[in-house]
Amino acid sequence: MKEDPYRSIAVWYDKLFEPINRGLRVLGLRLFLPKEGMAILDVGCGTGLHLELYRKYRCALYGIDPSSAMLEIARKRLGDSAKLHIGDASKMPYEDRSFDLVIAMLALHEMNQVTRSSVICEMKRVLKHSGRILLIDFHPGPIRPLQGWFTKLIITLSEIAAGREHFRNYRHFMSIKGLPTLITEHSLMIDKHRIVSGGALAEFLLKAE
Repeated sequence: MKEDPYRSIAVWYDKLFEPINRGLRVLGLRLFLPKEGMAILDVGCGTGLHLELYRKYRCALYGIDPSSAMLEIARKRLGDSAKLHIGDASKMPYEDRSFDLVIAMLALHEMNQVTRSSVICEMKRVLKHSGRILLIDFHPGPIRPLQGWFTKLIITLSEIAAGREHFRNYRHFMSIKGLPTLITEHSLMIDKHRIVSGGALAEFLLKAE
C-alpha cells in the first residue's frame, strides 16, 4: 500500500492552511449558492472543511480523498452528514450524472498529468446535465504587486516543502498555464470566474458541453 503523505501533517493541516483557504471557500460558495436537496461532491475533500460549509444548505454531501489520515478528521467533523470515500478520484465509485456540483479545490495541481486528466473526465462523468464544476487552484498570473508577489512566494515555499513529487506536479501544472488550459482541453465552458490574491489564485465555475 502506498504511504499516506498526509499522515504526519493531517492533525495540524487546518491550523496551518485554513486561515488562507477559508476566504477561497467562501468566494467559491458565492459563485454557486446551492439549493436544499442538491447533491455535492468534493474531490480531494481532505479534512472536510469545504463540505462543512455546505452543510447548512441541507444538501446531500459526498467526499472522496486518497488520504486515510485526512478522512479520519473529516469523519469526526461531519459525522453522518456526509458520505466519505477513501479512493482514487480518477476511478470514482459514483454513477453517471449524480451530482449538481462537483468541487476540486487546490487538488488538481498536486496530480501528475495523466491522473489530472482522468480526474477531470470523471468529474464530468458524474456531473448532472444541469450541474456545475467548481475549480479553485493556483493561477499563472500575471502576478500583481504586492499581494500577488507575497502569495506566490508562500505558494512556492509550500509546494517545495510538500516534497519532490508534489513540487514536480505543481511545476507541470503551472507550466501549462493551470486551469485555463485544462478547461479548454476538456471542453468545459466558463459560467463565472474570479482571479484573486493578486493573480496567484483562480476560481472557475464551469459547465460541461
